Amino acid sequence: MKFIIDAQLPLSLKKWLNEQNIDAIHTDDLPQKHKTSDKEIIRIAGIEDRIIITKDSDFYQYYLIKGVPKRILFLTTGNIVNKELIRLFELNFSIIEQHFYSESKIIELSNDSITVHS
Repeated sequence: MKFIIDAQLPLSLKKWLNEQNIDAIHTDDLPQKHKTSDKEIIRIAGIEDRIIITKDSDFYQYYLIKGVPKRILFLTTGNIVNKELIRLFELNFSIIEQHFYSESKIIELSNDSITVHS
């Protein structure tokens, strides 16, 4: 399982995923860094079979219209400090992984729930 993390999310999320031996890149790793377009993120996710982690609802809307990107972890936590975001991942990541392994396409993580969209 591989991830690409959108620009509005912290590098500490990438670090945490990498520490779990999960292949994760951040838009800051890309040539255009935080200016990388959504279409380029979608293209990279498709080529490298990566799940997009984002707070940007544009990816979800694009999926509804175009059927891509293939998989999204959509964070609807609102403003949250990085430490709390990492804690949410620590508490919920095994469940998120299970859903993606079972071919779920869109998973929404909020402060208090995980929702699988079909």
